[in-house]
Amino acid sequence: MITLKGENIYLRALEPNDLEFVYAMENDQSIWEVSNTQTPYSRFLVKQYLENAHQDIYEAKQLRLAICQDEDFPALGLIDLFDFDPKNNRAGIGIVIQGIENRRQNIGSEALELLIRYAFYHLNLHQLYANIGTENVASMALFSKFGFQKIGTKKDWNLVNGEYKDEAVFQLINHQL
Repeated sequence: MITLKGENIYLRALEPNDLEFVYAMENDQSIWEVSNTQTPYSRFLVKQYLENAHQDIYEAKQLRLAICQDEDFPALGLIDLFDFDPKNNRAGIGIVIQGIENRRQNIGSEALELLIRYAFYHLNLHQLYANIGTENVASMALFSKFGFQKIGTKKDWNLVNGEYKDEAVFQLINHQL
């Protein structure tokens, strides 16, 4: 059975009351580098996004889920499938945990495990990929823990604070389907 509930966390669809959380995440400049954000988002735009978050992954080509620890709905982070390509059975995957105090608590690890299982066994994807800045050692270790392999490096790929930085591409192929 496919479940989006783990031992300590669960993944849920975004809700209208996530407005302030998503607004804060999208406007947190400390994570813009990993989220590939270039400009601030208004509450109006985030509200419009949440109003359309009900779209099916086949329609939106993306699935964004909130990472939560308890039933009171507060989100700790976001995890996404993006660039969903049902013809070739692949998607990109990304994760961000809000607040330094919530990192290194196994939250991201459990969320990633749940979404990989969902992608492979519910969506029947053949492969997942992640784009990770080569300086983001924690994310590279997290994805490697689940069998993602570094398949290449895009040189000078992202301009961050006036400096070009490399980005690694990690890939996980589901050999069981």
